[in-house]
Amino acid sequence: MIPSSRNSKPSDISDATIVTETLETPTPQTDKANTRAVEPETLKPIADGQAASDGLGASSGSIKDRMKQAAAAAAVGAAQQAVFNAVNNLGRPRPNWAFATQSSAHLIALGFGSGLMRPAPGTWGTVFGWVTFNYFLAGLSSQSQGVIIALAFAIGVWACGAAGRALGVIDHGAWVWDEVVAFWLVLWLVPTSFAAQAWAFVLFRLFDIVKPPPIRQFDAQLKNGFGVMWDDIVAAGYTVLVVALWIKLFG
Repeated sequence: MIPSSRNSKPSDISDATIVTETLETPTPQTDKANTRAVEPETLKPIADGQAASDGLGASSGSIKDRMKQAAAAAAVGAAQQAVFNAVNNLGRPRPNWAFATQSSAHLIALGFGSGLMRPAPGTWGTVFGWVTFNYFLAGLSSQSQGVIIALAFAIGVWACGAAGRALGVIDHGAWVWDEVVAFWLVLWLVPTSFAAQAWAFVLFRLFDIVKPPPIRQFDAQLKNGFGVMWDDIVAAGYTVLVVALWIKLFG
């Protein structure tokens, strides 16, 4: 095979430096209200088809004006969301080494400290998973590797849930044990060559950052330790699928 991620993954500085933050942060009620207030004036007439019925006699200029108003409203909404995200990030707690050493759950959730590294803690966690797999798991039998990965997933559900409750943020960007275990799963299933593992690394980070469906849905709906772990397992599945298709098509 060729070359193998959180409340959404709130992080002080996460991968894609906040690509996930912007996409995952819940829209505040005030923003939703503002959007609803704009729709009747700008978007609804066009969506209803009223513009078509009223406007056999309407000038093309009026339609353009409405489109400009809709674009302006969308830009205002995006600006409001960006400000909300920035303010919200300022108020989030940031785990440190003292927090990591308070309990084994915190240390595991933080990927034994790799989640404290900046920028892009998720990428550092994936690097940690790559190194630990090759140093500690690669020499074991395939069956032993599978058992360890399954146990590590179960431990991660407990550890990430406990750390999230302690910090008050269930899916903090510093929790990287999910990246570690998910990338172990990828490395268990892809070829052992460096090139294959490197491509798997790139693909896994891509899927973990972009979160194509249903990853984003899982990330948004499962607000517990299982949800923290599961969306990265789905990203690992995408990675393995792409690798398998590449090998099938191109050898």
